[in-house]
Amino acid sequence: MLNRILSLFDTLPSTGELPKADTPHAVGTLLVRAAKSDKLYLLEEIELIDDLLAYQYSLTPDQATALRQECETLDMAVRDTEGFANVLRDAIDYDDRVATILALWEVVFADGRAVEAEEELLKELEKRLGVSPEKSRELYNLVEAAT
Repeated sequence: MLNRILSLFDTLPSTGELPKADTPHAVGTLLVRAAKSDKLYLLEEIELIDDLLAYQYSLTPDQATALRQECETLDMAVRDTEGFANVLRDAIDYDDRVATILALWEVVFADGRAVEAEEELLKELEKRLGVSPEKSRELYNLVEAAT
């Protein structure tokens, strides 16, 4: 199954399409990438990613863990952050893109703070997902206040 997913992402630049069934892999991979962007990948971040995936896609804890593990493999295999984001922009509606940015900020703040590398990644993703910097900052402030 993972080879099939990888083959879909190999075509990102040419097709720009992501089948709806694989949207969870793209979102999950971006969550993993955000968690790792500060060069740390903490248990708190891993557990939060599992919780977010389970909630967003109505998965059992075991299914969410398996999805996250596949996303970790995708993260290592496919370095094209822009491609993931561009495909998601076309595959999911605006409210889901905003929810994705919110989830990304939640992962960034899982360790209690955001560092420059994480903020730079989120700036790139907000642009690629078509979410305004103002809306992203609003979500940042919301998550920061909750930590």
